[in-house]
Amino acid sequence: MSGFSTENYTTQAVARAKAKADTDITRTGDVDAAFASAAKVVSADYSYPFLAHATLEPQNCTALFTDGAIEIWAPTQNPENGRGLVAKALNLPPEKIRINFSRIGGGFGRRLMNDYMVQVAKIAAQLPGVPVKLLFSREDDMRRDFYRPAGWHGFRAALDKGGRLTAFHDHFVTFGKDGKALRGGDLPAHELPAGLIDHVLLEQSFLPTNMPTGWLRAPGSNALGFVTQAFLDEVAQAAGKDLPGLMLDLFAEPKELPRGTNQPPFVTTRAKGVIEKVVAMANWSGRKALPKGRGLGFAFYYSHMGYFAEVLDMEIADGVPKVKTVWVAGDVGSQIINPINALHQVQGSVIEGLGQALAGQAITQVAGAVEQGNFDTHPLQRIPDTPAIIVEFVKTDYPPTGLGEPALPPVIPALVNAIHAATGKRIRSLPVTAEMLNA
Repeated sequence: MSGFSTENYTTQAVARAKAKADTDITRTGDVDAAFASAAKVVSADYSYPFLAHATLEPQNCTALFTDGAIEIWAPTQNPENGRGLVAKALNLPPEKIRINFSRIGGGFGRRLMNDYMVQVAKIAAQLPGVPVKLLFSREDDMRRDFYRPAGWHGFRAALDKGGRLTAFHDHFVTFGKDGKALRGGDLPAHELPAGLIDHVLLEQSFLPTNMPTGWLRAPGSNALGFVTQAFLDEVAQAAGKDLPGLMLDLFAEPKELPRGTNQPPFVTTRAKGVIEKVVAMANWSGRKALPKGRGLGFAFYYSHMGYFAEVLDMEIADGVPKVKTVWVAGDVGSQIINPINALHQVQGSVIEGLGQALAGQAITQVAGAVEQGNFDTHPLQRIPDTPAIIVEFVKTDYPPTGLGEPALPPVIPALVNAIHAATGKRIRSLPVTAEMLNA
């Protein structure tokens, strides 16, 4: 287990990034020729850590086994999957398993896994007629999670003489086995700017780990939004533009880009709509008048069928970032069915994303064991650190879609892009620390 450590992962990832990738995800055009003929090449390395779900209510479950059947009370996000796991563990037909669905004290993807259902079922089967309640301690919960996997991205972008993005390359190193990424570590073949420019290479390499991985709110997107939009901010600067301008250039032609089976296409005009909305909301054009040490940052991201653009206003106070306001423009279709809940979903997403970036959240390993065990070493975002969050929805003639996920990914790159605007420093790894700002 000595090889399974945060330090060793980083060393391995740096070496793997320099070697041939394990697999191509997307390869279009002639990437090598595009880079060879580029007027300017921009490159940067980005990374992010393992994250725990840190649900306020630790994992818990109650079960009663009687007469060859079991009844379960579970705060689960996926009860039918839990039924299947319990059926296999106890060798019972599914009709002998009754699940009572209870309220969840925070899920965020952790309660998709249902390991706690299997544990309590195995115990209850040994004690027929006796109700059994299983409750994880906070340390159990944090050290026996299914973590958002860490990742490392080696980016390159090619620009022509007019500052137009012509080629894009991402070598993504994360964790996998048998040539496949572990849960939560996929790189979508359509990750932007794929489909918008001719020459794109997205490739992936894998490291071994003993860490169980899983989906965290805005699965995949919570990390990919950070690295892609923060890097594209660098590309925009090299092209003599700002990030909203670069993204609007990419979305200039009306297109519908396929997104796979049972997924609606990505519509460039919807992306343009939220970008134009949020820059107007935040008075983006007036950002150069801000005082020294204060800056606006922008990011756009599409995930889970939602189009979101966000602008973040922050200042450096006592050597650390202080977020003042976040403006959010979102397009989730033609109708906001529950306006109050929609507002709260977006505000909660922004707060959670800021916590991942600023509160010091990271899961680290030494000799195969997780170091963090409670909120003293894996803190949450606190009320005094929560900014004003102004939300407006752009309604379009498309069917309504979900809102629990897509507002989170843009806030993290908007934050680090604002830090650059305020300080000139690029933040390329998370979480953000005072040392990064003072280096």
